[in-house]
Amino acid sequence: MYTVALCDDESVQLYKVKDMLDAYQEQRPDCELEIECFRSAEALLFKAREEGYEPDLLLMDIYLKEEFGIKAAGELRNMGNKSQIVFITTSQEHALEAYQVQAAQYLVKPVEEEDLFQVLDCLLKESRKERRHYLVLRTEGRISRVAVDRIVFCEAQGKNQKMHMTDGEELRLHMTMTDIFGMLSEYPEFVKVGASYIVNLEHVVSLNGRELVVEPKTCIHLPRGSYQPLRERYFKYYCESK
Repeated sequence: MYTVALCDDESVQLYKVKDMLDAYQEQRPDCELEIECFRSAEALLFKAREEGYEPDLLLMDIYLKEEFGIKAAGELRNMGNKSQIVFITTSQEHALEAYQVQAAQYLVKPVEEEDLFQVLDCLLKESRKERRHYLVLRTEGRISRVAVDRIVFCEAQGKNQKMHMTDGEELRLHMTMTDIFGMLSEYPEFVKVGASYIVNLEHVVSLNGRELVVEPKTCIHLPRGSYQPLRERYFKYYCESK
């Protein structure tokens, strides 16, 4: 699933691009898009500010009536928004300004299906590569993109599990440990320790029959019978991946 935001104050152009995105999905069954349309930059910025909205791809008209598209994109970047931005424009005279907000591409009006499809193929391919290193999580009412290598360990705390990060940040997740491990199991560095912990082996400092220590010097007591399989997994991971 990829989220796509369209922002254009001209309804005809907005829904023309929306129709082309629908056609793109039909031609590529393995690509599912969740599309949301915005008639103004203000509406888009409000959702980004209040709900942490961060689509994978943003298609935005440069010449919006109430607010210049590049200015709106700059505000998104200042919020930490990392969406891939494609500007839709009648000319390329603002190329330098677009570069300053890390725009991925230009599409010149009238947007042609072939041109849009080429841009989508390229950007979604990059997004697939990027997604391998991130999780998208709902944390305390916000949707956050979390780098996998920042996760040190997760611990069970009833209904709200706690995820410990390398910088000391603690994220509270309203998910089960089973669901969390389901998201992390494709990464070989993550291992379950009993029913209460998921640990990133990259951050394990030491382990013995009673406990393992993760950075920065946090001790996790090992459940009965967990040491031997954990030890084998630890050595296997480092022997095969290093």
